[in-house]
Amino acid sequence: VLEQQVVGGEQAQNKDLKEKHKHRKKYADERRLQLVAALQESSEDSSEQALLNVYDSIQEEVRAKSKALEKLQEKLRAAQTKIKDLQLEFGLEKMDYLSTIRRQEGDLLLCQQLLDQVQSLVRCDCKCSNLERIRHESIWDEESGCWKIPEPVIQRTHLP
Repeated sequence: VLEQQVVGGEQAQNKDLKEKHKHRKKYADERRLQLVAALQESSEDSSEQALLNVYDSIQEEVRAKSKALEKLQEKLRAAQTKIKDLQLEFGLEKMDYLSTIRRQEGDLLLCQQLLDQVQSLVRCDCKCSNLERIRHESIWDEESGCWKIPEPVIQRTHLP
């Protein structure tokens, strides 16, 4: 009996004290696991925030959370600014593409009208008189980035 009392002290048989000790240990283990999980999930910026979760007073907690809120608000403002810049840039590129498309459509229409007027002036015995045949025989060259159009050949028929 003396040995049991000496090893545990005078409070060795106190069940309430044992329960409190067990509860504190359990709470400390849970808190440690939460901190470890928070550190693993968080990035470099928020690792400080995870460590600041243990406070001595409510005022310290409010100050720490206010600082964290300010940092997050600053990140939010920076992200919103970046989004606006990207949207503006996208809008400018879109307008540029649309103007390029309109200009190219105008150029294409001009070329088509010129070909329609010039086609009647081309000799009938020339290979170039048939525009559909020229389009069919033309080949796009990827290296030079232009069309290879067949050479014009005049076909003369000789009567006996």
